[in-house]
Amino acid sequence: MEQLEEACMVFRASTSLISGIEQASAWVVETLRADGAVLACGNGGSAADALHLCEEFTGRYRSNRRSLRAVCLNADPTAMTCIGNDFGFDKIYSRHLEGVGRRGDILFAFSTSGNSPNILEALNAAKKIGIRTVLLSGKDGGKASSLADLSLIVPSSNTARIQEVHGFILHAVLEAVEVAFPA
Repeated sequence: MEQLEEACMVFRASTSLISGIEQASAWVVETLRADGAVLACGNGGSAADALHLCEEFTGRYRSNRRSLRAVCLNADPTAMTCIGNDFGFDKIYSRHLEGVGRRGDILFAFSTSGNSPNILEALNAAKKIGIRTVLLSGKDGGKASSLADLSLIVPSSNTARIQEVHGFILHAVLEAVEVAFPA
């Protein structure tokens, strides 16, 4: 099957991201130990990845460890539609971040292209607040790659393959958290 062969090639090429995944994992553990929050956002399938990451922190991944602080910025449709209506769609995450984000938090921004205007705005807002940022992207990382503190750019231009590796990355981060916060 062609898709499986392509996925295997992209995963093999993504071994170049190992040190970045380890860095992001260390930052998350550091943030959570300091009582900071993991924040996340994305659009479309990337919004689903942001939701997936945050629910694993507040709920559970594998073990019944304590709930950890995480907020998915695209989880609240009332905030998104209010902000979108009053400030524009480009501001839906940055405005929300200004309200819930704090210095010392960490933001995971998911964008397969790295060019989503609302993700760019969120990265800029995070920088102003003092929030570390991790971009999960693909293709060439887009404009967002230069704005993030750490860019994990999947070496593919196929959105499906990019999102598959993003799923692996978020699980790898969660594995590190499980070790740092045992049940």
